[in-house]
Amino acid sequence: MSDPRPLLAITIGDPAGIGPEITAKAIADKEIVALCRPLAVGDAGIMRDIVERCQLPLKVQTVDDPAAGDYQEGNLVVLDLGNVDPAAFRFNTVAAMTGRASYDYVTTAIDLALAGKVDGTVTGPIHKEALRLAGCDYAGHTEIYADRTGTKDYTMMLAEGGFRVVHVSTHVSLAEAIRRVTRDRVLKVIRLAHHALRDMSIDIPRIAVAGLNPHAGENGLFGREEIDEIIPAIKDAQAEGIAAEGPFPPDTIFPKMRGGQYDVVVCMYHDQGHIPTKLLGFDYDHASGEWRAMAGVNITLGLPIVRVSVDHGVAFDKGGLNTANPGSMLEAIRYAARLCGAR
Repeated sequence: MSDPRPLLAITIGDPAGIGPEITAKAIADKEIVALCRPLAVGDAGIMRDIVERCQLPLKVQTVDDPAAGDYQEGNLVVLDLGNVDPAAFRFNTVAAMTGRASYDYVTTAIDLALAGKVDGTVTGPIHKEALRLAGCDYAGHTEIYADRTGTKDYTMMLAEGGFRVVHVSTHVSLAEAIRRVTRDRVLKVIRLAHHALRDMSIDIPRIAVAGLNPHAGENGLFGREEIDEIIPAIKDAQAEGIAAEGPFPPDTIFPKMRGGQYDVVVCMYHDQGHIPTKLLGFDYDHASGEWRAMAGVNITLGLPIVRVSVDHGVAFDKGGLNTANPGSMLEAIRYAARLCGAR
């Protein structure tokens, strides 16, 4: 009989950061192995080192083909790209070598998913400067996925439990983000959110649309983007049978979603959505200097394949120290498994 658990390609991110550690710690979790078949895409030598440093009850198995893995408790199956020179590698360092390695992990996972060799992908954190040093001119994972899959209409969804936001724009300047608030783009993002929530078994998604300006423009007093672009987009979506409402003042709509009135908020730019999500999911203790919780995931909507990511960075100050919290990686794997049909 075939294994009903979805097979997930999990990229370890920039190997100089906490990506290898949170990947290994997540795969050591019994719940994860019961839910899916986790395949780490990275460097086997680094993963063996992490298992030893963190004293994890795992045995590393290297494979050339995802189908060859033994996805049982206690096994860490690694698709070994062998693209990190042990003599040159250093944790907690921005380097072209590790930037290129992280890019290769991502593109390999994408290609495996497009070929049907894995059911979905989960990505560990990468470093934008390291990518650029390696000659990979991408703002982040989302843009790599869109380019590799030939996807034109896509957006980012952040989720922390039932708290979800999607973005009209992400990695652009604030001035450019304002220019991107157009009727066509807002409508596309509303549609993407609607279809994504339907895929998550929400039959009639309730979509709130945030305004761009303070007080959602106050009837044009603080800007006309709501009148000229956002309201027409909402009316277009409603004409298609989508349960979209707004625009709402950005400073009050998020508590209403958290209280259960809506399933998602369409946000107009990066920080409008990221700040409330991370305020909810991240818990930092100043006295110890530790993150006690790092929850929340990043899902790319509009792709032909499943992609879910952790919602935090590489944390170069913690690489290889056995202090990284795997909470966001655990949540990302759970989300991806559900999107791939796990129950």
